[in-house]
Amino acid sequence: MKKVYLFLLIGIFLIQPILAVSLNVQKLSDKEVMISTLNEPAVFRLNVTNDGPSDNFSFYTFFGNGINSSTPIAINSGETKEVDLEISPRTDSKLKGYVVFNYYIQGSDKSEVTQNLTTNIIDLPDAFKIGSDSIDPESNSVNLYLQNKVNFGFKNLSVHFNSPFFDFEKTINLGPYQKQSFTINLNKEDFAKLVAGFYTVNVGLNVQGVSTQISEPIDFVEKSIVNEERKQYGFIVSTTAIKKINSGNVVADSEVAVTESIISRIFTTFSEEPTIVKRNGFTVNYFWEKRLNPGESYEIDVVTNWLIPFIVIVLIVLIVVFVKKYSKTDLVLRKRVSFINAKGGEFGLRVTVNVEARKFIENVKVFDRLPPLVKVYEKFEGVIPNRFNKTRRVFEWDLGNLDTGERRTFSYVIYSRVGVLGKFVLPETTAVFEREGKQKEVSSNKAFFLASERREI
Repeated sequence: MKKVYLFLLIGIFLIQPILAVSLNVQKLSDKEVMISTLNEPAVFRLNVTNDGPSDNFSFYTFFGNGINSSTPIAINSGETKEVDLEISPRTDSKLKGYVVFNYYIQGSDKSEVTQNLTTNIIDLPDAFKIGSDSIDPESNSVNLYLQNKVNFGFKNLSVHFNSPFFDFEKTINLGPYQKQSFTINLNKEDFAKLVAGFYTVNVGLNVQGVSTQISEPIDFVEKSIVNEERKQYGFIVSTTAIKKINSGNVVADSEVAVTESIISRIFTTFSEEPTIVKRNGFTVNYFWEKRLNPGESYEIDVVTNWLIPFIVIVLIVLIVVFVKKYSKTDLVLRKRVSFINAKGGEFGLRVTVNVEARKFIENVKVFDRLPPLVKVYEKFEGVIPNRFNKTRRVFEWDLGNLDTGERRTFSYVIYSRVGVLGKFVLPETTAVFEREGKQKEVSSNKAFFLASERREI
């Protein structure tokens, strides 16, 4: 009996090596990572060859949350199969960096072999890299990229780029080691006042409800750009508006230059006093110098009022015309009227006529007509009229010959029982005479009286 048990034990030990798991395992995948804050498994791809008898094999590990699938895999003797092991990280684990862990392959007879794998446990921000081109103040767009640095795919990844230059958001899929580029349009008004230098691009990332942020510096290239805008309007009053704008991103010196002739400068004014004035022959140069910060501007208004010289020229022409006409006039008549208080409250006016000879004239006769509804007071001052035509109501003075510069004055009073409202106009006084054998005639101005001019005399 003892011999029988002994033979059984020897048989078991002899059979055991034959029935033990015999596998050749080769790792096909590489650089697997686990994102500590995501409940996404790392996938390890294995090439498993069964060098023993056909069997069903189970894979398990105590690392992380274990292998997601516990279903045995059937591998015939001599057969090779690809096996994907999906191992999820523990969200409460503090492990970081490269970690080596064991996993086990067990046959149906519970015999097993031990293997090990290596994974890199990282935080979500460590999986990404961002970069961008430099920003030129004159550019209308900028290129950026987001790169997946690890062997791990991200689906429905929300990306939000934010900086002083732009604000951009998009949802993308980013495969392992994939790099995706973005072209973002720029609004120059958003950074018109920014100085050249390095600024920060912040990228907000959100996947599966987990949010994080990464950042990267962006270079705002130094560039000095000073633009000038000129607008001119008006004809008689001409205005030139000159505006200097610092469109660059560095403090810049700017200069406004204006040239005026020695004539136009007399009638030109500036909204701001020039910094420098230089005279060069028949021109005068004006300069304004200022330092402008990025986005800063200043404006100079140059106003030339040609109305003033135009008025002066018109006046000169009128004076010349008047002098020529005056010099050619042989006889000048001037008539004026003034209000007086007549007896009994009647309306009364004193009419005065001045006669002046510019040259020697002969047979001078002056005619003055009375306006309707008035009577004449018979007492005359100065030269007494020679005749009075009652029908035509015309006075006539016979002055004979007058020498150059000789003057005559005569005055009379008219009155009326009817009051005057508004404007009362007297007719012109007329004179006829002879000059060098030619008959000539001149008239005076029209004298008038306004009721508001009444005053006590």
